Amino acid sequence: MSERALRQERWTAFALWALALLALLLTERAVGYVRDESVYFAAGQSYAAWLRLLVHAPALALQDASIVRFFEENHEHPVLMKLLFGLSHAVLHEELGLMRPATAFRLPALALNALIPALVYRMGSSLWGRTAGLFAALSFFLVPRQLFNAELACFDMPVAAMWLLVVYAFWRALDEARWGWACGLAFGLALGTKHNALFLPVALAPFALARAWTATSGAGLREARRTLGLFVAVSLAVPLLFALMALSLGPEGLLRRIAPLSPATFLAGSLVVGLALCVRRLSVLAPPAARALGTLVAMLALGPLLFYLHWPYLWHHPVDRTAWYLAFHAEHLHYAWFYLGQLLVAPPFPLAYVFVVTALTVPLSLLAPMVTGLLGLAVRALRRRASLAELLVGAHALASILLISHPQVPHFGGVKHWLPSMPFLAMLAGASVARGCAALSQRLPARVPRAAVAAPVFALLFAPALLGLARVHPYCTSFYGELAGGLPGAASLGMQRQFWSNNVTGVLPWINAHAPQGARIYLHEVNGYSFRDYQRNGQLRSDLRPAGGPEDADLAAVQYHQEFREHEVAVWQAFGTQVPVTGLYVDETPQVIVYRRP
Repeated sequence: MSERALRQERWTAFALWALALLALLLTERAVGYVRDESVYFAAGQSYAAWLRLLVHAPALALQDASIVRFFEENHEHPVLMKLLFGLSHAVLHEELGLMRPATAFRLPALALNALIPALVYRMGSSLWGRTAGLFAALSFFLVPRQLFNAELACFDMPVAAMWLLVVYAFWRALDEARWGWACGLAFGLALGTKHNALFLPVALAPFALARAWTATSGAGLREARRTLGLFVAVSLAVPLLFALMALSLGPEGLLRRIAPLSPATFLAGSLVVGLALCVRRLSVLAPPAARALGTLVAMLALGPLLFYLHWPYLWHHPVDRTAWYLAFHAEHLHYAWFYLGQLLVAPPFPLAYVFVVTALTVPLSLLAPMVTGLLGLAVRALRRRASLAELLVGAHALASILLISHPQVPHFGGVKHWLPSMPFLAMLAGASVARGCAALSQRLPARVPRAAVAAPVFALLFAPALLGLARVHPYCTSFYGELAGGLPGAASLGMQRQFWSNNVTGVLPWINAHAPQGARIYLHEVNGYSFRDYQRNGQLRSDLRPAGGPEDADLAAVQYHQEFREHEVAVWQAFGTQVPVTGLYVDETPQVIVYRRP
């Protein structure tokens, strides 16, 4: 690619980032505060307070008691995004007064999430052309549930952006060695965002080994192939020794024996050093193999280091607290979830769940090119015509989907837990659309420009998704596509009608207008943090007080969830009426029902 073309690509990617950020800023105000988000608001404020203490009294701030005091809030998740939330709020709201509290908290997530269209464009256009890259980039936030998750100060869309960034850097590192270090840094940041990133080395290792195997094939490369074999042997031997230690000592016994000077620490260090020496040898014998494998070594070296350094809570007790963090997510609670008329409360969960939910919640005009793009890649792979980069995209389009599909993995949260797959599915959709546009161009006169062919195709495919988005926003966790028959069809199918508690914004104006002065309000599924956030952002009257349940409430707003049907019955019993005074109905489907005590 010429320097001029490369510069144009960069400017296009920057424009897509800016456009996405603007769209998120213009639409986030209407979106309510989900339970998790308000907890992260509070955690961010606490972490920002610790940074102030670090500036004014560093010796006190670095004591473990001080760290625990400020970082105990939501210590089950890494702190990178929450630190950014807190800093943004402290500067843009508290110091400068430029933004309302919620927007200031959300801005770091919005800026990071807006990278997805830019990165999707750069990778998609390089692999399949500009038409493919543009379609993938422009379509991504037209999926209502993806736009919704991108508007929150949460971790699900940021870790999808980080996952994409790591894969993008890995792909670039296959040809440019400097990108290997960038991939290691990106992996460390991804670990600091959410635990999903722990699976990235496993998802990338086969492609690094495949490139290394190809690069060490041929005459005169026997020594390179032997070095590759040694790399693989070290990669397998050290984890095997850890497994044997865990079997003999037990997992807790192994953890108790990990210290700065211990056999376990020596083994971990030997793994990184041994692999690095292999890569150094390969850099002389087979540079392409060294670039691929060196990226994995950079991830193993920089990822855990950045994870430790970014989280003060780990500094004094890294082993115990990291072990607790991993155990928390390995043994996560199973929340009830309504799926095809069945209330899922415990494993094993349906194997097809993720595929069915994806098919029902992505607009059909965008889902169809995703499916055809994935199938087309599968056919090319079977015919051995797909490049390594194309296979990389295809694998990551399925990676998090297959991971969540395991019957023992908790199934809840709508689509948010497999969002890392969606940018790659968007690229495959772009590839499919680009092929269709190319085929259409061949049937038209040569003088018809490609843009004149692509523009109506884009419009035709984007229009249904855009109309659906406009119809449902800001209640996007309620969106269902054409295959479900919309939200009424999904309700008839027995699907979860909403997730989290953000839909309550639909009834807050009525409550503000009709609630008596100082009334006690029971907002079902809205925690105390969120109640406070609605008040401090001017969406709920400041004189209203939260009620713990319907028994001491003047007004009750009940979220419609199948697993919480008894909550509405409790309101009927406490209020002595079954007649609601108002509610939120999306496409005539009840979402939030409000009752008033007579």
